Amino acid sequence: MSSVKLMSKHGTPVEFIPTMEKQGGMKDVYFSPDRSYVTAFFRDKLDPAAQDRLESIVGVFRDRIFNQPGGDYWESVFRWPTGIVEWEGRTGITVPVYQKHFFFEHGSKNNDAFSIKGQEKEGKWFASAQLRNRYLDQREKGNWLSYFRICILIARAVRRLHAAGLAHSDLSYKNVLVDPAGGNACIIDIDGLVVPNKYPPDVVGTPDFIAPEVIATSALDKNDPKRVLPSITTDRHALAVLIYMYLLARHPLKGRKIHDPDPTRDEELAMGERALFVEHPTDASNRIRPSDLPPAAMPWADTDKLPFTITGPLLAPLFLRAFVDGLHNPALRPTADEWEQALVKTVDMMQPCQNKISCEAAYYVFDNSKAPKCPHCGTPYKGLLPVLNLYSARQKGRFTPDNARLMVYDGQSLFRWHSNRNVFPNERLTPDQRKRVGYFQLHQGNWILVNEGLAGMKDVTANRDVPIGGYVVLSEGQQVVLDREDGGRLIHVQLVSG
Repeated sequence: MSSVKLMSKHGTPVEFIPTMEKQGGMKDVYFSPDRSYVTAFFRDKLDPAAQDRLESIVGVFRDRIFNQPGGDYWESVFRWPTGIVEWEGRTGITVPVYQKHFFFEHGSKNNDAFSIKGQEKEGKWFASAQLRNRYLDQREKGNWLSYFRICILIARAVRRLHAAGLAHSDLSYKNVLVDPAGGNACIIDIDGLVVPNKYPPDVVGTPDFIAPEVIATSALDKNDPKRVLPSITTDRHALAVLIYMYLLARHPLKGRKIHDPDPTRDEELAMGERALFVEHPTDASNRIRPSDLPPAAMPWADTDKLPFTITGPLLAPLFLRAFVDGLHNPALRPTADEWEQALVKTVDMMQPCQNKISCEAAYYVFDNSKAPKCPHCGTPYKGLLPVLNLYSARQKGRFTPDNARLMVYDGQSLFRWHSNRNVFPNERLTPDQRKRVGYFQLHQGNWILVNEGLAGMKDVTANRDVPIGGYVVLSEGQQVVLDREDGGRLIHVQLVSG
């Protein structure tokens, strides 16, 4: 079949095969001959307001995000429309195809019994313990660390949208592709963004992720000033739900409490005006009852065994703000930037589980315990565990705590963002800042830090410089300066004996 050749409104050639290969909720999808991008046509005619919003998304907002220094970073995190076309009276958008790792390589259990191999890795498969445990091939699941990395990317992407004044409007596992095996994530369906000073969005969100205030006012007319529509604050609720579900594989509001005998009304109340956190610290009436759920939902459905506090001292307070303080008070919800920073620091606090055979999580967050053990499988840590508390210089020669630490394990890497508080691991990292500058190794019973790229490293305790290529043996109470420049850090070594 011959292809259709068009010119986008921005003057870019567009070509597609006029055989529909996929159909979404609102659009019909056609592939380019080389299958590097798709052209998706809206089935319904866009009104002037929708057309105007779409042109802003593809035009000025795409330019602000992608055509700036470091803009290429976002190519893998968003699938952003690149052009608008008209064909046979219909409006369409061009969008790059998803990367290969966002399609199931192995699919479901028992030689892909459910025939999902080759399909998109929609987030729902990984946000539910039941789906994850009952259906997915083990090779698709990833480990607990990979879910933290996924959440970092999602929070970072949402932070960038919000910084531009945009809201997603339908942030959910339906519109986020994830790859736990590689720790990747990508936000899709960008054409539905809420654009500032434009017209209201066409959708109010996906059930399970819609903010309580949106559900509580959904019966009102769209033009009623009391009606709450999707915005940055409602995105913050959806983001918190996504992070909670990816890290804990259960929904934060779906517990045992019944609000109304009518199932539809009960759901409306449970997600809306009477929404209650399943792990509320003072109201246990909505706790999840594990006996109500199938075995495949375990152990994640058991909040006594795996409470939200296992995510660590930085994330746990954010979950309380999101689902207690901010659940019915949108102004108190954590921002995407707060989630991103807490997630990044928490990854540095993660420790590999020593049960390498049967612990699916494979990692856990160090709980500052003198006898650490994996909460997932119960395996205690054996041996000396170095914990590095990070300090940085605000004034020359004076170091103060950074409320950050780095856990040590064999092969653990040291980067510029560990050695200097002025460097943060996000889209603004330079190629040089992405390079490893050191690593940790268990050598002949001793933990050592090998210096690969820090010219200013000094063992303060021994009063000696540690040259590049040299190493320092870690001991209890030891202090090592990593970087002597502005913002440079000092590590204080704490040895925990397991």
